[in-house]
Amino acid sequence: MWPIKLPIQAAVPKTIAIVGKYQTVGIAQILSDIAVFLETHGHTVVFEAETAANVALDGYDAMTPAQIGQYADLAIVVGGDGTMLGIARQLAPYNVPLIGINQGRLGFITDLPLDGMIPALADMLDGKVEAESRSLLDAKVYRAGEQIFHALAFNDVVVSRGATSGMIELTVEVDGRFMYNQRSDGLIVATPTGSTAYALSSGGPILHPSLHGIVLVPIAPHSLSNRPITLSDSCEIVIQVVNGREMSANFDMQSLTSLSHGDRIVIRRSAHKVTFLHPHGWSYFDTLRRKLHWNEYPSVEGRLQ
Repeated sequence: MWPIKLPIQAAVPKTIAIVGKYQTVGIAQILSDIAVFLETHGHTVVFEAETAANVALDGYDAMTPAQIGQYADLAIVVGGDGTMLGIARQLAPYNVPLIGINQGRLGFITDLPLDGMIPALADMLDGKVEAESRSLLDAKVYRAGEQIFHALAFNDVVVSRGATSGMIELTVEVDGRFMYNQRSDGLIVATPTGSTAYALSSGGPILHPSLHGIVLVPIAPHSLSNRPITLSDSCEIVIQVVNGREMSANFDMQSLTSLSHGDRIVIRRSAHKVTFLHPHGWSYFDTLRRKLHWNEYPSVEGRLQ
């Protein structure tokens, strides 16, 4: 992954949107520090509308995600992975690059630490960045042939049983071909980004973000032969509800629709992508080691043995 140079021009300040997890204690000062830094360096600053409505920072325009998509050249997201998921799905159709500053507990996709965020942003806005593109899923729910729900998912689409109900029964088709019938607590359909989320905790594999794949991970399947499987992201996946109670389809754990017998969930790779900007030298494997507490590099003596 090679560094790219951002077209920053002092004579024409870029418009940069700030999105914050406004429920967090102390967030106002953090957002203010970022805004002041950006203005000092000649950039026009706007705030996402809900962030602006809940954080008392005067003198800045507020924009909806759609307006940010139309007018902003970059968005800086302060919060956890959930905050990033929410805004990334809304900005994906506009191809606005995202920088994530982690104020959550995990931070797989918000990778700048609060400590040292200003120097890191200074370097990145000077062009010392690495860009990567992440895929999304486009999912539609049909009932009796009529579409009843549509959403994008950055992490995953999860079809699951109700909290107090038994197993559900699903059939899965891939590109019009029957794959299997499954009795389980549910099924996760995840992007490479989502492979380190719910799918990972359910025994699924980690997919590198550059892979063009979609992973299907059963949740507590009745048959142990129902294993995770990785498909090409050019596939169309159709899940049909055969049996069960209180079932639902969940999209990134942020939007939800209830399901009935016979409902079909049609999942494809979205035409939209999300672009993340990382500091120069960023490595996905560094992120995995930190977040999953993998062993660090051995000592020099150990590497020489």
